Amino acid sequence: MTIQTRPVEHDGPGGPFEGVYIWDDAVSGPRPGVLVFPNVMGLKAFDIERGKALAAQGYVAFAADVYGKGRRPADRESAFALMQEAGGDRRILQGRLLASLAAIRAQPETDAARVAAIGFCFGGKCVLDLARSGADVDGVASFHGVYDPPPFANADPIRARLIVFHGWDDPLCPPEATVALARELTAAGADWQIHAYGHTGHAFTSPEASGPGLAYQPDADRRSWQAFGNFLGELWG
Repeated sequence: MTIQTRPVEHDGPGGPFEGVYIWDDAVSGPRPGVLVFPNVMGLKAFDIERGKALAAQGYVAFAADVYGKGRRPADRESAFALMQEAGGDRRILQGRLLASLAAIRAQPETDAARVAAIGFCFGGKCVLDLARSGADVDGVASFHGVYDPPPFANADPIRARLIVFHGWDDPLCPPEATVALARELTAAGADWQIHAYGHTGHAFTSPEASGPGLAYQPDADRRSWQAFGNFLGELWG
């Protein structure tokens, strides 16, 4: 087994964009693909490592770029500026997400009929918006995402299955926001589930997380990743 990576440049609203495609060259033939949408800090080693973990399980992965080629924030201030730019128009954001979906499907190692998406923090918001758009993906998983809906109607019904991993003490998404998301997904006819972790705040998968309500929580990280593996098994097992 040798995990390989290659940069993939693609077009999209406000592009070009450049993500990283990840696969195991010991596996022959197309296999299911998983898009990986980064947190506020943009595409980085963490996202590629998650992609490598997926490749080791027999999938392919694409660590996506929604900020733009060469636009890698150096600090939190620049990261939040890029996030606000990317998320300021949710129609444009959905266009970027769909462009990333097209990019993973275009790779020869990807089984284009079997694609899912995961995201962390801002990336968690991205995968929810991908599902809300009615995109033809089998499933999406949001890890400590942000739940506010776009200012326009969702697809009806939402086609993708959804799994949401949530820190119950997340200050960005208090209990009422989580309940509102459940109601939204129910109204859209979605197949959804929410896993809430007690004594857990925002960014619980990130060892570098620090700040009010932000902290790495190893139990929630481990449990959510295991549950995500089970979710993929249900999609494609």
